[in-house]
Amino acid sequence: MTTKELTRKITVGNDSNCDFRTIKEALHSIPELNKVPTTIFIKKGIYEEKLQITTPYVTLVGEDKEDTLITFGDYARMKFPDGSLIRTFNTYTVFVGADDITIQNLTIKNSAGLGEKVGQAVALYVEGSRVKVEDVRLLANQDTLFTGPLPHKPVEGNDFGGPMEGKERIVGKQYYKNCYIEGDIDFIFGSATAVFEHCELFSKDLGKEENGYVTAASTYDGQEFGYVFIDCKFTSDAKAETVYLGRPWRDYAKTVLIHCEIGEHIHKEGWNDWNKELARKVAFYGEYDSYTHEQKPVDCSGRVAWSHVFNKEEASKYTLFNILGPDEWYN
Repeated sequence: MTTKELTRKITVGNDSNCDFRTIKEALHSIPELNKVPTTIFIKKGIYEEKLQITTPYVTLVGEDKEDTLITFGDYARMKFPDGSLIRTFNTYTVFVGADDITIQNLTIKNSAGLGEKVGQAVALYVEGSRVKVEDVRLLANQDTLFTGPLPHKPVEGNDFGGPMEGKERIVGKQYYKNCYIEGDIDFIFGSATAVFEHCELFSKDLGKEENGYVTAASTYDGQEFGYVFIDCKFTSDAKAETVYLGRPWRDYAKTVLIHCEIGEHIHKEGWNDWNKELARKVAFYGEYDSYTHEQKPVDCSGRVAWSHVFNKEEASKYTLFNILGPDEWYN
């Protein structure tokens, strides 16, 4: 039997016939240089754990999408024992730091609360390529999902902190399918090439005239694709025209929507420049065939002048094959 034919399955839960009681124990049982596809099946329950997935070829599968919950509550304004702030990139509930990882059929939550009280609080931090997240709920407020790598340098200070500080920046390819992602401010952010297909992006109501931003891409200069949303729904319980589709965390941000349902909460301008003059020239924001909940075309005449509304030919390049590659790891 070859290595490719070998597989490993581990079960986590409170039953006596499970291999481990915690997901962390199951992850620690996998060799660091793992080459055997390993599935960790997680039975229904609440797992209050802060996890790092740092070995390749690992799949996490929950028994039930809503009742298999991984939750933790770290937040940016917390302090380490030495008094220094934890900051954004140490707040994750789950950190993916390896290639060829799949997460399916479960919920990942950061329970810290509102950003105005606790600062940023990440549910899922993905730093890897060929990472597939399917039928997963991601719940938090500010900065729910970070799609690494980090930007080249911080705007303020000398470092970002977190598990990838000081390490090589590698732009990974990530695929999110049939996911529900909930947050308020910049709740999908980062530099990866990432496709979101058949996902729901729910903007939480902050009760303000400006309720937030769905995306805050930091796409690298010269990177062909940043965020691409295909057949997704942008929903909310916020007032009309109080949420923006995105703003540029870094100037060369790229975010594109293809045939997406746009709720009334989205501002008619669509995109915000974050007061960055250069971004208006070099960022790339676009959409094709956006429609309302009533299946009517979205009136894009009010979109900011520096964004794009594609025709069919221009939109045709935004396929999984073109964006994620020919090896079809995402199927």
